[in-house]
Amino acid sequence: MIRVLIIDDHPLVQDGIKTMLQSESSVEICGACKSGGEALAFLEVNVPDIILLDINLPDMDGLQLCERIRRQHANVKIIGLTSINEAGMITGLLQRGGNGYLLKNMEREELLKAIDKVMEGSVYLSEDANLKVLAQYKSLDEVKRPTLTRREKEILDLLASGLSGPEIAQHLVLSDLTVETHRKNLFRKFNVHNVQSLLKLARGFGFLD
Repeated sequence: MIRVLIIDDHPLVQDGIKTMLQSESSVEICGACKSGGEALAFLEVNVPDIILLDINLPDMDGLQLCERIRRQHANVKIIGLTSINEAGMITGLLQRGGNGYLLKNMEREELLKAIDKVMEGSVYLSEDANLKVLAQYKSLDEVKRPTLTRREKEILDLLASGLSGPEIAQHLVLSDLTVETHRKNLFRKFNVHNVQSLLKLARGFGFLD
């Protein structure tokens, strides 16, 4: 019997998954939690075979929760469950110990296939998620890994931490114009036009954790 824990704050999603799996004699829903805190408390006394983990929880970042569960329960399989089909989110989950990634518009057959695959030791990505990851690596192939100066790397790290241009200038004791010049140089080197794309490529090239 495969014991499944659902971690999702939307009752309709929980009910939908339960309906999909209720007729499967080899699968048992052992619990359903609405938050990361509730899930961690549940896992202290009940360890399932598979966790269906919503990436967007009200009290905790789903990627961090995945990493925390992986540290505490090495053998549990974790499948991310989300409506966000974004390459950085997918790779972030896998890097933190996730075993699969499903979109919430999945069909019952795909959910069962994902459970089977991860229980066999494979990684399962929904078709749309797989295409998104392949597209990311294709974009990385089209851009050569740039060389950054020490100051550019500092500013890149601070952008990744969420600081604005003026906040970075204050932190590094630089003028706003100097920071903006470095930011434009980063955009040019990575061939992007906004901070979000810059950070995505920087993570892909290994400049950011």
